[in-house]
Amino acid sequence: MNRLERPPPKLPDDADDLRGFYFGLLLRRASTQAALAAAAILAGLIGAVLASPGVGAAGFLAGLLIGLGVVFAIADSRSEDAFFEIYGEQRQMAVYGKGRLPEATPLLRKGDDRYAERALEGPLGDGFEGTLALYTYEEESTDSDGNRQTSYHRYTVGIAPVPECAGFVPELYCQRKSGLRALEKLEDVFRRSKERVKLESESIDRRYEIFAGNGQDPNWLRQLFSPTFTVWLAEAPPEKFAFELVDGTLCCYVSGHRKTIVELDILRACTAKVATRLREEALE
Repeated sequence: MNRLERPPPKLPDDADDLRGFYFGLLLRRASTQAALAAAAILAGLIGAVLASPGVGAAGFLAGLLIGLGVVFAIADSRSEDAFFEIYGEQRQMAVYGKGRLPEATPLLRKGDDRYAERALEGPLGDGFEGTLALYTYEEESTDSDGNRQTSYHRYTVGIAPVPECAGFVPELYCQRKSGLRALEKLEDVFRRSKERVKLESESIDRRYEIFAGNGQDPNWLRQLFSPTFTVWLAEAPPEKFAFELVDGTLCCYVSGHRKTIVELDILRACTAKVATRLREEALE
């Protein structure tokens, strides 16, 4: 890439910030201009031959607009690529395209297919190395007519190894609150492999449901959720934040693919914070 094609060195605020830069860059290329002209002329000729000159003029305009839409889509993709490349470079994280994540927790095992559309590996903060990824899992279904449909569930995840705590808390799930509180006891009857963890915090109770594997030490769990950690968990993480811990692998997540500096930095920091608290309590 020559000097005139390089994006600005400053980290853009989000993955869309460089769309205009790449759109303009593509439009200035002779090859793009030739392709747009060819598409518009071809569409116009087809319309004129098959219908009328008026339809031909409309076809010319439609061909041009469709071509511009394709160019914009390419610019959008390049903008996102550049954003993550610059973000990874400035955060000292290696950047990867579509690939697999370790199926270490329930979220990372969901669906009929699952993958990271983009992943970054490196420092998360506070001495922790890990992975930040735009994660998607797919679920296939068949309707009454036999037509197959695929639904896509998207999350942004922060994954960090915390092997020190595996012997103390093999399983821990801090899920965002859903459903009616009145149904909690009924739900717990059918939840045989996990036990609800109740904390003396109304703010936590309003926001999260916390579960641990059966038979885990309740005293250790109470010490883990210290007053300072409980206040942080209730107030600091973004909306819809949750985490899972299974056999020493921590997966923190929020719904949707987050593509801004602020959102990615916050999830990195939250993952490091939870991992740090788990390690601290395990080493005491």
